[in-house]
Parts: sequence; structure tokens; C-alpha cells
Amino acid sequence: MRRFRKIHGAGNDFVLLCDLGPDDDKEWPKEAERLCARRTGVGADGLVISTLVSHRPAVLDVTCYNADGSTATMCGNALRCSAWAAHHDHGFRQMSLHMAGVEHEAVVSDDSVWVTAEVGAVDPRRLQTVINGRPTWFDSAHTGTEHAVAIVDDVDAIDTVTIGRLVRHHTDIAPLGTNVNFVQSAGHQALKIRTYERGVEAETLSCGSGAVAAVVIATLRGLVAGRTVTVHNRAGQPLTVRPHDARPTRTHWVGGPVTHTFEGVLA
Repeated sequence: MRRFRKIHGAGNDFVLLCDLGPDDDKEWPKEAERLCARRTGVGADGLVISTLVSHRPAVLDVTCYNADGSTATMCGNALRCSAWAAHHDHGFRQMSLHMAGVEHEAVVSDDSVWVTAEVGAVDPRRLQTVINGRPTWFDSAHTGTEHAVAIVDDVDAIDTVTIGRLVRHHTDIAPLGTNVNFVQSAGHQALKIRTYERGVEAETLSCGSGAVAAVVIATLRGLVAGRTVTVHNRAGQPLTVRPHDARPTRTHWVGGPVTHTFEGVLA
């Protein structure tokens, strides 16, 4: 019997397991598919396993399996949910989270949870496709995982699943594929976003690494100015992105709400 939390970061929802014992060895990719199924399982975008490595300093190892059983190299909202749980369980306010061999900082405040995302290669005009009759370029930005970003006039007019799936499997980025983001200006320090997530193979309500990628590309394209950008998602629970003070060119903070919805026991 294992206790789990159903938790979401700004609408990006997870089944979260914390501090499993040595007997809790499972085929986690298959468990992720089973538990994340919306109609026959708990229902989630991913399965997250968080393990406390050290109290002082506070260090956790976090693994995120997507709903299709694949392993995420970076999931900002999974990290934020793990940090929230570690604060709730152990009282940590600041901690280090390790995911797929990369160290992320985390800070828990009264109303937000913040984690860092590392910004890697940025490739303007990576690929082109037609959206609503108009040729549209996608830039790419690596924010711990692959993201393609298109600047559009109206995100609500986009068939996110159809276009997202087309771009996700585009021959120019095969065989790895990409997450796909559609971004609209909402002012000098605000964006609207919709994201099709690889591994979930559907539109999600929020994506932390996608929000960072959107800000990186929108800044490159001159859509936003200023250090702090609010990214409005489908959940109506915005994420905020800002550069890291010590490493502003290669590290960004992404922060926002985390909501614990319920707990249960897995047989």
C-alpha cells in the first residue's frame, strides 16, 4: 500500500509519490500509464516520484514519468509540486532538486513555489508549417527539454492538438520530437500561451518549461520587455518567469501556485 497525492502546478496535474521505501520497486513507466489514465486510473499528466536525499542541506531527487510512460528530462511544474510537498512534509523553504542529472533550485513562499530552469540552445526559425492558412515559423528553445514556439495573433483560434501533433512529429526534429507552444502578446510584460506536451500527447493546462521557452523566444522577438513576465495559461493560474540574479543569461526562475487536491492509497 502506497500513499499518493494528487497535486497540480497551475493546472499541470500529477500523481505524486514521496520517499518510497526499498520495497517499492515497480516498473514505473507502466505504472505511469496505468495511474495517469484519465478514465481508468487516478488521472494526471504525469507520475512524479520524489525522494529525500539530505535534510541539511535539503536535497531531493525527483523523477517524472509522462502519461505515456516516457521519462521527462525537465518538468518545471513537477519540480514545483515536489518542492511544495517537501515544504509541507519537512518544513523546507529552500532546497535543491535533482531531475535527470540536472540540479534545480527551489524556493517556497506563502503563495508561490519557484524553481529554476536552465536555458540552452535557441534556434530561430527551426521549422515552418501552415496555421489557419498562414505560413508560420516555429523557433526552438531548450529549457531542460525541447520546445518549439510560434508567435501567433490569437492563441484561442489555434487547433492546438492538430497543429501541435503535426509539429511534435515534424521530420525536421525527428526522431526526438518536441513540445509545442503557441504564444500571443498580452502586453509588454505578459503573454498568453497554449502548449501541446510531448509524452502527454495532448494539450495541457500549463507547462513550466514551456512558459520559460515562451519568454525566451518572446524576448528574442521583441514582444516583451522587462525582467518579469506573466504567462497566462489555459488554467487561468498564471506562471511568472524572471531571470536568475546570478546567472541571468542561462537560468530563469518560474513560479506560481501549487494546489494539493486530494490524497489516497494505491493498492
